[in-house]
Formats: sequence, structure tokens, C-alpha cells
Amino acid sequence: MTPAAEPAQPRPAAAVPSSSYRLQLQPGFTLRDATAAVPYLAALGVSHLHLSPLLEAVPGSTHGYDTVDHTRISEQLGGEPALRALAAEAHRHGLRLIADVVPNHMAVPAPERLNRPLWQVLRDGPDSPYAHWFDIDWTAQPGPADAPGRGRVLLPLLGDRLGAVLDRLTVDGDTLRYHEHELPLRPGTSGLPLEELLARQWYRLAWWRLARTELNYRRFFTVNELIALRAEDPEVFAATHAVLLALHADGVLDGFRIDHPDGLADPRGYLRRLADATGGAYVVVEKILTGEERLPEDWPVAGTTGYDALRRIDGVLLDHAGACRLAGAYESFLHGGPVRDLCADPHPAVAEARRGRADMTGPDGELAAEVERLVRIALRIGAAEPAHADHAPGQLRAALGRLLTGYPAYRPYARPGEAVPAASARQLRAALDGSADPTDRLVAALALGELGRGADKDEFCARFAQTAAAVAAKGVEDTAFYRWNALPGLNEVGGEPARPGLHPAEFHDWCRAQERTWPHGMTVLSTHDTKRSADARARLAVLAERPDAWAAEVDAWSTAAGPAAPGLDRDADWLLWHTLVAAWPIDPDRLAAALLKAVREAKLHTSWTTPDPRYERALEQRARSVHGNPGLLPRVEGAVHALAPYARANTLAAALLHLTVPGVPDLYQGGEEPLYTLVDPDNRGVVDLGALAVRLTDAAAPRPGDLAREKLHLTATALHLRRSRPLGSYRPLPAAGPAADHLLAFARGADVVTAVTRLPYGLERAGGWRDTVLELPAGGPWTDELTGRGFPAGAVPVAELLTALPVALLTRRG
Repeated sequence: MTPAAEPAQPRPAAAVPSSSYRLQLQPGFTLRDATAAVPYLAALGVSHLHLSPLLEAVPGSTHGYDTVDHTRISEQLGGEPALRALAAEAHRHGLRLIADVVPNHMAVPAPERLNRPLWQVLRDGPDSPYAHWFDIDWTAQPGPADAPGRGRVLLPLLGDRLGAVLDRLTVDGDTLRYHEHELPLRPGTSGLPLEELLARQWYRLAWWRLARTELNYRRFFTVNELIALRAEDPEVFAATHAVLLALHADGVLDGFRIDHPDGLADPRGYLRRLADATGGAYVVVEKILTGEERLPEDWPVAGTTGYDALRRIDGVLLDHAGACRLAGAYESFLHGGPVRDLCADPHPAVAEARRGRADMTGPDGELAAEVERLVRIALRIGAAEPAHADHAPGQLRAALGRLLTGYPAYRPYARPGEAVPAASARQLRAALDGSADPTDRLVAALALGELGRGADKDEFCARFAQTAAAVAAKGVEDTAFYRWNALPGLNEVGGEPARPGLHPAEFHDWCRAQERTWPHGMTVLSTHDTKRSADARARLAVLAERPDAWAAEVDAWSTAAGPAAPGLDRDADWLLWHTLVAAWPIDPDRLAAALLKAVREAKLHTSWTTPDPRYERALEQRARSVHGNPGLLPRVEGAVHALAPYARANTLAAALLHLTVPGVPDLYQGGEEPLYTLVDPDNRGVVDLGALAVRLTDAAAPRPGDLAREKLHLTATALHLRRSRPLGSYRPLPAAGPAADHLLAFARGADVVTAVTRLPYGLERAGGWRDTVLELPAGGPWTDELTGRGFPAGAVPVAELLTALPVALLTRRG
């Protein structure tokens, strides 16, 4: 470890953040830039800086999740000295650091020598001291010509079949080169003829398309360039976490965000090991909770990273009935027929999610190789135990496909040798759907670890869970959520587009449950993984309040844009208009890039692996034509302008809820002002924090109509309130009167009250607040911290309370 520039300050007794601010470190925004931003972030009011992954990543990485070296802090970000300098500056301003940790995988970089442990495995095969680091099934591929039974690693990196690219492979000393790839040669093979040389390596070079069906290392989802680590191995954990743990011991890092824990073989075991190594540091996990799923109570963490909060905050600000009507308008726009409300079962979004999952596990699916690995394990179990024999490979594949398609959550949490968690058992029964098929039941029993112990049985249990998580993430969020676009703002990580909206009573119930069970978990509205930022979704939410008018507008815009190119479907237009509104103002390049990513992820007309240039060209031309259409562009601008008053109310309401509900609010860089970004890489750009610092100095000055100033002032005010005192227990405050349903209010303890407007368009159409009142708790006068206005305890007319802003943050004096 590099010596610190100055002694680290003692860690404060209270390790739980009051709030955090996510910074996306990259070559364009390094640790030195973060250090320069510390005074601004302290003035904003956060308590912790939340840093994207810090360890050395692939050169030029803009996200840091492609780690190549666990032994050092990224040199391209400034290295360990820069991190220690950032910590010292943060400590001087009373701030602490949280780091994003990537325990599940490393990069397969080009050149491969950048990943030294992997390089040694490729050179020395299963005899390498690093062979146990990586999740490789050595039995799946025949070994080198002189050791066929020992296996080798499939490397799907060739641009064509091997025979077509042999002339592009060159030997350079002890290295095999192919374009930017550099691969180690097994000792003693460098002088062999090329074909014999290839046959003697511990890896098999292959056409990239073979990855779907033949890959024998576990990946991060379907990304061939990310190879999974066996973090459950104590030696691997120690080696890959040593630098981060030492920095924690030195007081440089105070907490950790754990990326994708569902990819781990044993999430609970990993988290317990981390808790033991850190003495119980503040840790949150990027765990996606589906439906009413709860975080496992035996995980030693503070909570999730907050996607469950995002869904509830967005939901309570969305018009359920209008969303159902808009879903019907979407189906009518696509297929014709009358518009009908569409929220009854079976819902098309649910069916699309099942199709997305099924696509992943089919014979040519993107996760077919992972299914094949489970088939091989099941066959070994059957060969060893006659009671489980005679299940043909095809039957096992079909059973796995059915169970992985029907599994209603991310994954089970069965652990061999322990009682099956009740939730996991229920979820497997739901996936079985009453099936009496013997192979279905065998696979389900193996997935839950119900058939006893043994190396293969234990492995099947772990691998099924890891595969289920990948199927859910890729089949639903990265496929189905790009196929069913009725309300695109609902298609976020952990979202439930089939269940739009949330009744205020349900919202209050969730808040109270969080306060009881995970009071220190994170809450978020925007992240580096959201498909649309919070403010973009706030605009789209208004459309659900006026579904018929919006559907008519979409029809008109499609007509004004002219006939679409042959093969370009109506869904492309629907998504185009929603994207324009969500991110306006947006230039043609950003618009085209977001739409192209969406249709490639949907995999209906084109995809990343099988692109259709004609379709993509037509879509891009359609998107770019908007900016050249003199009749259409003003209409788009006019629509966004018309939505602005209601979107403003949604933006400020979501921001204040985020900052005052139970939990630790995690702000995404730049989100303290309105941020209208789309899916990555659009949302991972460098933010000018210096300009924000300038605007913060006069954010409280009244500027009617300046939403940026209003949101920045609200954010800073609420953050400083959180830092100055712990927020007390959560208690709903009901309004009374004709517009009571349009006010969401709650108290935090005896001296803080939050009140926000919900469904602002409907409120205006109904005649405003009229005689609606909110009963402010007794005990002294109240002051709205956002406006400085005072109010007595007791019944306060909401029209008076919210005359300046659509939200209020009240504190009690005396």
C-alpha cells in the first residue's frame, strides 16, 4: 500500500450515511476531479461520496466493471495516491467514501495479458495456481491433443470460423496474436506448426457465435468479455478484496456497494465473509426484488441499493387508471381495434416477460451454454445414482427451460445442507405450475438441494440459482422491457409494467415496513443502470393522466412524419415519440443511439449479434427526420412545453420523497438539477460539477419557472436537514377534502413533515385543491424550509401550503 499523504482521520462512530452521491469515475473524470468537487458536494449536503469501481479496469473503461487487476487502484483514475488524497479532502469536509465492489467477474481483455491471473490459466491450464479462481467447466471441452481428458477453455473471440482466419494468427515468441488479442502459448509449443500448436493449447480459439452453445466459463450475464470469479473460495475472496479491505482498515473507505450479488454461488456466505473482514462496515447490495419479494433477512447488510424504492416512488406518482388506459391505447396503436383499459390478467407484459426468459434458454438462446452446463451436471448425478438416472438430455433441457422461464423471482437461495427457505420453495412450486413430469420434479428438487449432498448436487444447486438470475436479468429487463413499450417509464430495473401505479396506502405500508426491517438501505431514483432518468420518467408519468389525448398526439405525429420504411413497425414510432418527450431537448445522435440500442436489446427485428442493417438504417432515418421536419418539430416542442407544469410537480415530488422516506438517499451525479438522460452510455457522461457549484450559491433565490433552481434548492435543503438531525419515525398524514387523493403527506418524528402533490394534471382538471386541508401536528408553529413561510399547527388549507411550490418540507420550531 502506498503511504498516505497524511494520517487518516478516525472513522466516526455513526457509520450509516445520511445520504450519498454517486460519482462515475472514468478517464474524463478521475479521482483528482472528484477531489476538486468535494467542497461543492459538502455544500450540497451529502455525507458520503459513492464511487464507481476503483480497481484497475480495461484501459479507457468508462464504468470500471471490467476489472483486470485486483492488486491496485486504477492508474487511469489516478491510482492509490489520488484515492488517498480524495479521502483526506473528503474527511476535511466531514465526508466519507463508499466504493462499488465487483466480486462476480473479471474482464477477458484484449490484449489478454492485462489480466495476469487469466493469462496464467490460459498458459498453464488446470495446473495453474489461478485455475480455481475462475468458474470454468473443464469437462465441457476436450483437452489438448496430448491431454484430451483434462479439458480446455473455449475462447470465442474469432471474427469467423477458425479455418477462415488461420492466416491472421501469428506466433511471436511465446505469444499468439490475432488482431488486438495476445494469448500465451503453452511452454514448449511455440515452435510447432500452427495447426499442431493450436491443438496443444489449454484454450480453444473459436468463432464468437459458438459462445451461445459451447462456452464453458460462466460469464456476467451474456457478456463473453467478462469471466466469472469463484468468490465463494476463501483464497479468491482474500486475493480479490485485499486492497479494498486494507483501504477500509486504513479509514480511506467506509462502506461498500456490492454489484450483482445474485451472480455469486453463495451470496450470504460472501456477505458474511465481507462483514467479518470489515468488522461490519456499511454494505448495500444491488439486489433486485421482484414483486413482493423481500431481501433475505440473514444477509448481514444495511439493505439494497434502492431499486425497490424507485418503483414505489414512481408508482405512487402514477395514475393507475390512466396507465391502464394508455396500455390499451398502445395495443390499439400497434394492432388496431378500439382502445380498452388494459390491466387485467393475463397481461401482455407478463406474457412478454415469459417469452423473453424462454428465448434465453432455448436451443439457440443466449444462455443455452449455461443450460447445457446444468444438463451435464444432472447427467453425472444420474450416472452415479440409479434413482436419478434415465432422464435424457433433451428432457433435462426442456425441464430446465420450463423452470427457468416460469421462475417468478431472480433466483432461489437454497444452500446445500440447510433447510430450504420458504420463499424459494414457493417460487419453485410456482415455476413447476403443478407439473407432474418426473424430469421437471427432479430438476426442481436438485435446484433446492433436496436430494442430499455431493459435489455434483451442490454444484447443480448453486449453478441453477446463478443461471436463474441471468435469465431474469437478460430475459426480462434486457429483452422484454424493450419489447412491450406501452409506458416506457415503467420498464426499469425491478419494474412491474403489468402493475402500474401504487395506491398511497400501499406506499405508506411499504415505507413503514422499510423502516422496521431495512431502515439504512439505499433509496434511488436515477442510477448508471436506469433506462431513463427520474426527470425523464416524471414527464412520461404525465402522459398516463391524459392517455386518450396522448394517443391522438402519437397518431398525429406518426402521420406528420410520413410513411415509415417497409419493415419498420408501429412500435418503433411509439418508442420514438416517447423517447423524444422523455429526453427533450435531444439531438439526433443521442436519439438514434438510444433507439438503436432498444431495438437491438429487443431482438425482434435486429440484435447485437445478428444485426439487420436495413432495419437499423430505416429506424435511424426515421429518428433523424424529426429534426428536419419543419411541421413536426414545433409540435414536439409544444407538447413538452404543455407537459412542463405537471412534469415539474412530478419531478419535485419524486425528489422530496426520495430525500425523506425511510432509507439513505443515493443521488446520481447531476441529478440535483433536472436530468433527462437515457440508457447507458447516455447516462454515464461527465457532469460539470463546477458549474453546479456556482449555481448552488444562489439556488435559494426565487426564480419563478426555473425548475433547475427549484430542484437544486430542494435537494440541498433536504440533504442539510438530514445531516443536521436523524429523521424520526414514519407516520402517514391524511388530508381531508375534495382533492385529498392528490396529496401525499407524512411526518418523520415530531418535527418534520413532507407534503407532495400527486397526479397534478388530474388535480387541475378537477378544480384544484379547493377546500382540501392538511392537519399539521400540534406542538408549535411550522416552517416550510423550501420557502421560509410559516404555518400554524392544525388544519392548513393545502392551496395555501402549496401556493409557491407543489411540495413542502416543514419543520416544527419550539
